[in-house]
Amino acid sequence: MSGLCEDRVVIVTGAGRGIGRAHALAFAREGARVVVNDVGVALDGTGASGGPAQQVVEEIRAAGGQAVTNTDDVADWDGAARLVNTAIETFGRLDVLVNNAGFLRDRMLVNLDEAEWDAVIRVHLKGHFAPLRHAAAYWRAESKAGRPVDARVINTSSGAGLQGSVGQGNYSAAKAGIAGLTLVAAAELARYGVTVNAIAPAARTRMTEQAFAETMAAPDGGFDAMAPENVSPLVVWLGSTQSGKVTGRVFEVEGGRVSLAQGWRHGPAADRGARWQPSELGPVVADLLDRAEPPEPVYGAAGS
Repeated sequence: MSGLCEDRVVIVTGAGRGIGRAHALAFAREGARVVVNDVGVALDGTGASGGPAQQVVEEIRAAGGQAVTNTDDVADWDGAARLVNTAIETFGRLDVLVNNAGFLRDRMLVNLDEAEWDAVIRVHLKGHFAPLRHAAAYWRAESKAGRPVDARVINTSSGAGLQGSVGQGNYSAAKAGIAGLTLVAAAELARYGVTVNAIAPAARTRMTEQAFAETMAAPDGGFDAMAPENVSPLVVWLGSTQSGKVTGRVFEVEGGRVSLAQGWRHGPAADRGARWQPSELGPVVADLLDRAEPPEPVYGAAGS
């Protein structure tokens, strides 16, 4: 391999399986020292086991790399602090935080209960914020102490967060929040030498096996477009020193395709210079819609 991340210290959350596991192994192949975080829960977030994280660590070590296990809950404030401290205490510093952990509790909105909403918002959105907050505090302190910082954060949003997904109101809301958090963090942390970007991956994992049921298997000897390993090269590059000029961006990644998502932008406008009357706004809105680009369809919606 190229050694693109030689000696960089990387945390990957949710790294025991799926895309997170692929990220951890890919960073290690490029010379990074990796903190493999995973609580080992089931698809719906129940149960816990240190086994998945430890297996990835053993794979990395067997290949000659350096890695350590962490099983803290990333959405727990103190647990997130311990996670960041694991990197610093084990390897002497932290260079890259990859926020990836999450689970699903899918329901149509009329059936979604409060606990299912809270659990998914917590693990995805707070589970991004808490490690980011503790890592940012460390990098700010390093910067203020005069020590050079060239750090990276890669968050994990989703097409569900960018376009919405029927039956996933909680997940879509959390992933949209992650995209917004990425923009704010990129603006706030640039002064400390930190870039913050996000990916919206499409790959075959426990969380997506139903959505990709028709594309689960690759042709014999062919390119497996849904393999989680396809997502990791961009994440590794974003975690390297080469990506220092890229921040505040969201990339969609699927198979061999990488695209830059274009988020909410100021569109067509009408300004009368005074307060509108409600009765006046029908034709105004119709004109704005006529001049606007049509929205991307919601995943799973009729006709999409």
